[in-house]
Amino acid sequence: MLKNLTLICLINFLIAALMGLAMRYNFINPIGVNYRFLTHAHSHIAMLGWVYLMLFTFIIHYFIPDKRPIYNRLFWLTEFSVIGMMVSFPIQGYALISISFSTLHIFCSYYFVYLIFKNLKTKSIVTNNLIRASLLFMLISTIGVWCLGPAVSMLGQASTFYQIAIQFFLHFQFNGWFLIAVVALFFHLLNIKNSNLFQKFFKLLIISTILTFALPVYWFLPYKVLLWINGFGVILQSVALFQFLKLIKPELPSILKQHSTLTIHIFNFAIFCFSLKIGVQLLSLIPKISKVAFQHHNIVIGFIHLTMLGVITGFLFSYILRTQLVSQNKVLSFGIYSFILGFILTETLLIVQGSSFYFGSGLIPNYYLLLFIASCLLPLGILCIAYNIYQTPRKV
Repeated sequence: MLKNLTLICLINFLIAALMGLAMRYNFINPIGVNYRFLTHAHSHIAMLGWVYLMLFTFIIHYFIPDKRPIYNRLFWLTEFSVIGMMVSFPIQGYALISISFSTLHIFCSYYFVYLIFKNLKTKSIVTNNLIRASLLFMLISTIGVWCLGPAVSMLGQASTFYQIAIQFFLHFQFNGWFLIAVVALFFHLLNIKNSNLFQKFFKLLIISTILTFALPVYWFLPYKVLLWINGFGVILQSVALFQFLKLIKPELPSILKQHSTLTIHIFNFAIFCFSLKIGVQLLSLIPKISKVAFQHHNIVIGFIHLTMLGVITGFLFSYILRTQLVSQNKVLSFGIYSFILGFILTETLLIVQGSSFYFGSGLIPNYYLLLFIASCLLPLGILCIAYNIYQTPRKV
């Protein structure tokens, strides 16, 4: 079950990456598709087809000992909704069919939360608290989705209400559900014990996740009090990072020495990106920087990809590598290092170009071509990882 479901998740991720590649090629040579519609498809498949379903798979694998058929059926129903979005979003954007499949996915996620809360089996207070908190944030995030309809009908898509509803969904999906869930899996693998240090980390993580929502609200409602709230949240988040590193430091070496150099590198990559993400958020304490960052699309996309590809996907890849799903060979190494290199090159180009726009230097020579070439490494890496898993014999 784990092998098949992981392959489906990786195929979803590959399709999302190819959509992203098409979007970048569109700046070199227009491909005759609606760019905004393709953006919706790319983001939904990456979030809901890759991250959501991979977390779904790992949570059931590690924390649900009784693998009843309902979980398998729920996975495939959720995948059906993802395929529906995969087909409908590029054609019509947000419209009846795509919204119907999105709604189906939300109801599947509600049932998933119900099943996990009911059947979660773990003796660890650490993983129990983190898993349940992540799922609660997932539920909370969907409030933003339900607000979109009333926002459009009453005020329109350009309204502040509509924009804040979108940011509400994205913030608590990325920083609540996704991020806390990957940390829960990481602490489970490290066998982190409950302690005063963990409890402080957990409380700071939850509070800072809530408070830092003030920054995206500030982009549309520029009240200075929101910057103060975000600043307090960012400081708490930085303290939480320090405590996170203290928690994993004693346990990490003993776990890593059991694994290959490749697995060690991807774990370190994910931890570094997690630290870098919070370091970048510290810059939002400077009001001018937080405002400029939102105004430059390249910097926003760079930060989203840092979280999505660097932190969340980095941790998910590391969890895949420590299972028996993969064979340690050149194809796997090529896939992982291609993905990391593609991530580093695209992030560098996005940030340099965003900075270039800010300082009035204009477009970097051959920027879109360079970005497209660097982006080719991402789907190539995903394809190699999926192929390695497919070729690896099933093991008991």
